[in-house]
Amino acid sequence: MVMTTIASAFIWIAAIYELIKPSKEQNNRKIIVLTSLGTLSTLVITISLFQNMLGV
Repeated sequence: MVMTTIASAFIWIAAIYELIKPSKEQNNRKIIVLTSLGTLSTLVITISLFQNMLGV
């Protein structure tokens, strides 16, 4: 769980770093991939936290 959280944080940092670049230097495919991976990892973390709270 800790590794997933750290990986998710690094994915979001990379996505933000790509988004703050000037428009001409941005790689749209990279932004889409990083955002998708970030969303998926955040969903996994959220589901895991709810399962732990409910004791499932």
